[in-house]
Amino acid sequence: MSPAEIRIADLTVSHQRRAAVHHLTGRFAPGSLTAIVGPNGAGKTTLLRALAGLHRPDEGRIEGAAGQVALLPQQSSLDRAFPLTCLDAVLFGLWAETGAFRAIGRAGRARAEAALAAVGLQGFERRPAGSLSAGQFQRVLFARLLLQDAPVILLDEPFNALDARTSAELLAVVKRWHGEGRTVIAVLHDLDLVRRDFPETLLLARDCLGWGPTGEVLTAANRLRARMMAEAWAEQAEACAA
Repeated sequence: MSPAEIRIADLTVSHQRRAAVHHLTGRFAPGSLTAIVGPNGAGKTTLLRALAGLHRPDEGRIEGAAGQVALLPQQSSLDRAFPLTCLDAVLFGLWAETGAFRAIGRAGRARAEAALAAVGLQGFERRPAGSLSAGQFQRVLFARLLLQDAPVILLDEPFNALDARTSAELLAVVKRWHGEGRTVIAVLHDLDLVRRDFPETLLLARDCLGWGPTGEVLTAANRLRARMMAEAWAEQAEACAA
């Protein structure tokens, strides 16, 4: 399946009764590779969840995302205490195909084992997922995405707290997805990585401060505006004079 264009029209989404994304309009082109950046509290995760259909908009609409999306959430939002093996965790990627009642079968398990091998975890099939390091567990989550085989991949801080080697190897997976024509949208904080590897950027500070080619969006002026807007959100911050 080739990805469709994802269109966002006048989108407002709230988090804890406050507007987290405010009147956002734009598009993700099919097969594009886009970073979403901005200060903490800028609405980046809320936007990903809305794209994935997990967060209902207050106003506006999202078109073209339904049924296309696979989401990698932040590790901090996941409960790793549940007793699952690495193979079981990856097999959740087949949920859309099998549902709750169909048996997975030998072919599905072989696909899951191949996905683990593709992210460098061959031989980890029976390891408890809760015993893994942060980097190993992130590889498991990437393997699950491989199994989902979705045309649109949403990644929420995919390289956070990972060592350089793991980050580089998982970035190679992201680039492979992009090379296959998938649409990849990632929330990121490392602006050097964004400038080097992501051709498109959405700079979000609840409002959109720029959306387009990365070099045109990540200007010093735009980054200053984002920082000043974020300071204005804090109760103790001084009022912005600009």
